[in-house]
Formats: sequence, C-alpha cells, structure tokens
Amino acid sequence: MAFARPTLQQLVERIESDFKTRLNNDSSFLRRAWVFVLSRVLAGAFHLQYGYLDWIFRQAFTDTSDEENLLRDGSIFGVVRKPAEFATGEITFTGANGTAIPQGTEVQRSDGLIFVTQNNVVIAGGTINDEVVAQTSGASGNTETGNQMQLVSPITGVDNTVTVVTPGLSGGVDIEDIEDYRQRVLARKRQPPQGGTENDYKTWALEVSGVTRAWAYENYLGLGTVGVTFVRDDDTPSIIPDAGEVTTVFDYIEARRPLTSDVTVFAPIALPLNFTIEVIPDTTEVRAAVTQELKDLLLREASPGAVLPLTHIAEAISIATGESDHDLTVPSANVTPAAGELLTFGTITWI
Repeated sequence: MAFARPTLQQLVERIESDFKTRLNNDSSFLRRAWVFVLSRVLAGAFHLQYGYLDWIFRQAFTDTSDEENLLRDGSIFGVVRKPAEFATGEITFTGANGTAIPQGTEVQRSDGLIFVTQNNVVIAGGTINDEVVAQTSGASGNTETGNQMQLVSPITGVDNTVTVVTPGLSGGVDIEDIEDYRQRVLARKRQPPQGGTENDYKTWALEVSGVTRAWAYENYLGLGTVGVTFVRDDDTPSIIPDAGEVTTVFDYIEARRPLTSDVTVFAPIALPLNFTIEVIPDTTEVRAAVTQELKDLLLREASPGAVLPLTHIAEAISIATGESDHDLTVPSANVTPAAGELLTFGTITWI
C-alpha cells in the first residue's frame, strides 16, 4: 500500500491525541492550553520534514526529479542537455564604393536584438554581403529574408539600413526544453546503446541541437548501409532541415557509428496535409483547439512514408476542447505519403 502523507491538520490532531494519552487526561483541555500550542508547533515542524522526504523520494526517479537532479542523472549516462545555438546568416550593406566595413560591426533589429558582422568587407558595386551572428542565443535570432535592420553606430559612406538576404538568418535554437531532455534520459535508460541498432542512430541524431524527431532505416542503400532522416519542429518557416543541418547530423553520427556501417543522412520531403472541416460549434476557440489537435497528431504519428489513418484524423478533431460535432470532407481517405515523404501541417479550410 502506498504511503499517504498526513496533512498538517492530521498531524496536529495526532499530537494532541498523544498528549492526552500520555497525560492520562480524558477530559477536554482549556481552549488556550499549552498542549494545543505545542501540538501546532510540533506539527508544523513534522509537516516540513514530511515535505522534504517527499521531495527526496521524487528526486530518486528520472520521471519526477527536478531540473538540477535530472541534469545530474542524465550526465551519469552521458546524456547532455542540448545547448542554445546562435542564429547566423548574411545581410547586405549598401553605400559608397570603397567604403570599408570592419569586422564586429553591430546591426540592430527592430526589437532590439543585436547582430555582429564576422568579416572585414569593402563595398563594391554599391553593395556588399557579410555574415552576421546573433549576440543572443536562441530561436529569437532567426530572421526572415528581407527583414531590415539598422546600424548601431553609423559608418560614413554606408547606409544605416541593412537587409537580410536569402535564405535568412537561421540556426538559432533555444536550450532544450527540460521535459524533452527528460524523455531522452528515460529513453537512454529504457533502450541502452547496443552497438549500432536502429535506436542508436535515432538517439545520435536527437543529440544534435535543434533535432526533434528522427528515423533510421536498415539496408537503406543495400547491405551494410543505414539511412537516417530527421526534422527540426521548432524551426520556422519549415521544419525540413537544410543542407548544412543535414551535414551537421551526418558528421555527428559519422564519429559514432560502427566501422562496418555506411551512413546516409538525408532530409525528408515535406508533404503538406490540407484539411476541409465543418465544426460545431463554429467558434474561434474551437477552431484553435482543432488546429492544435491536428498539429499534435502529426507530431505524434507522422513519419516518412507512413500511412495516417482517416479515423485518427477524425479522432483528433473530436477530442478538441469545445467540439461537439464535425464534418471532415478533406482528406476523405487514409493519407499515404510516398517513400521519403513526411506529412506536415498545411492549411484548414473551414466550411
């Protein structure tokens, strides 16, 4: 039987009862008797001790421990929390030909985030591109193409406004969510390394910052080959990794794979899944709840080439908060992606 932690009031009553028993006093004490005062003082102290013991108990298990002890638990098994990364990319300066722009020049986004140039460049033909790195780590540094920033300190001969060029500033990743880290520690305990199993390759991919889901395939290109693909669900506007991110994962796995295997890391092909839905009641809140449930469904069940049953889509809509009925017209059957294609959230047409 599980131990039930007594409440503060239960402790007070138990101590009062003990006093009466030990003092052989079956009659009632006066309302302001010292027994009542002492009982409450002792109960408060014991209640704190019970709380501390309860906290210690929770720290003994990976699924209930606090952040500090979870990090220590994970480190014992070599599971390191993925750090935050800085967004990088290129911007365009415009100005007078021959004007030098020194390394370390700061530009500022409209929200105040600072980016720093990485090279000494000189304007030629009226423009020059330079790489910049965000001074603040995290996804907040990711910036879309065309976004304009301002020089923090004006440079003679250079326009104060700079522009982010294609493909934008990317690679900024927040520190790994503690609950995502907890799941990786649990996975390490439940499925320890086995010298190159399918799970080992997925685990290696998930250890790279920004990677949120990964899949591995044996004999991908023939005997002795392994295929690995992954996505970055926290990236915007696309969860599909670019060539540089694919290379990063490949290099990480290459340093850990068994000598006898040949690894191919590739990006899945996005297959947006669109929906046409009539929902009852048709309110903003219900629409938002349905949208979130469908996104969660794809996160749980979508994998490259895997069939998504129509019944699962209908179920996801049905469990949305506030929904009482709905009519799903698109899709009208199970959704079957081709090999290498991954279902991603498209658009919802409300009717």
